[in-house]
Amino acid sequence: MTSISILLPTYATVNLAALAHNLSRIKRYLSPGCEVMAIVKANAYGHGAVEIAQSLARQGIGQFAVASLDEGIALRQASLSASIVILGALFEEQIPDLIAHRLTPVVSDGRILPTLAKAAHSHQAPYPIHLKVETGMGRLGFSQDELLAVLDNPLLHSSLKIEGLMTHLADADGADSAFTEQQLAAFRAMLDQVRLRGLTLPLVHAANSAAIVRFPAAHFSLVRPGIMLYGYHTLPATIPDPDLRPVLSLHTTVAQLRTIPKGCSVSYNGTFVAKRQTRIAVLPIGYADGYSRRLSHRGSVLIQGRRAPIVGLVCMDMIMVDVTDLAPVTVGETVTLIGQQGKESIWADEVADWIGTIPYEVLCGIGSRVPRIYESA
Repeated sequence: MTSISILLPTYATVNLAALAHNLSRIKRYLSPGCEVMAIVKANAYGHGAVEIAQSLARQGIGQFAVASLDEGIALRQASLSASIVILGALFEEQIPDLIAHRLTPVVSDGRILPTLAKAAHSHQAPYPIHLKVETGMGRLGFSQDELLAVLDNPLLHSSLKIEGLMTHLADADGADSAFTEQQLAAFRAMLDQVRLRGLTLPLVHAANSAAIVRFPAAHFSLVRPGIMLYGYHTLPATIPDPDLRPVLSLHTTVAQLRTIPKGCSVSYNGTFVAKRQTRIAVLPIGYADGYSRRLSHRGSVLIQGRRAPIVGLVCMDMIMVDVTDLAPVTVGETVTLIGQQGKESIWADEVADWIGTIPYEVLCGIGSRVPRIYESA
């Protein structure tokens, strides 16, 4: 660890064995015939989309989903040959690149169909698309009436084909299951309308991470795990723990040590004033690396397997922690901000609790200038 820290003072480790474990746990919930579409948007929730997708592909995953065109292109350029679905909004100007990189669009607005059909016309076989229906999320998607109009559109019977139908569940991790049940009922009604028109849908998907665990009726032919792949969940406390392992750990290195006399301050605006002679460790990580400024005076880090509190405001490139009560700390020691040291651990869900957010935001926020180191065990 020390040799790594000298070369890379701040870095994240990504444990691919933990990723494999989480995938195996997810599969235990699946209904027969249901497969996994792995969500690797937002740089695989901060873990590195290319490396995560390649690892999952080696484990037999053949369906991936991202949010945007550029995320899909990056995976294609990394030689990922599996199906890549673009979940987010699609714009007409993006269609040539979408077709050129063999990416599958999720269409949620019929106005784009003519441009998409024209671009796909040169293909020997109809170009696959997924349709997104709105059942209660209040974002992208066709209403039931809009879906019926789209299904009768002749463009879907020429150069395009409906490969999949999907929706997005808004409250699958909520305490009350009623709203999710309503969404699923609406989705099944729309699915029936598609089938009444004689259309065969190979891929039907609705379940996010929480719904995989709580709503077997939402499994259909695919599920879309995101946060569960990376070792976290937001399930109610009444649901048995799915036994996941966090995949990412975040580390930095003690860059400097200094003694602050009683009455002196640390960091901007003097928000921390030492009440005693205080030993401070300066760490080369800050909000530009995704370590939130909201962690000022709230967060802790691990040094020597013990917690050390953040003092003063988190800076763009540095934080300061109080190591007065630890054994003598030396420059070059490894510091863990997310992960485990000895018997003590701090994971992204705890960091999220400190600042009133969710682990998704903590993980996705880890910046691009933090290198990721991939470990198989």
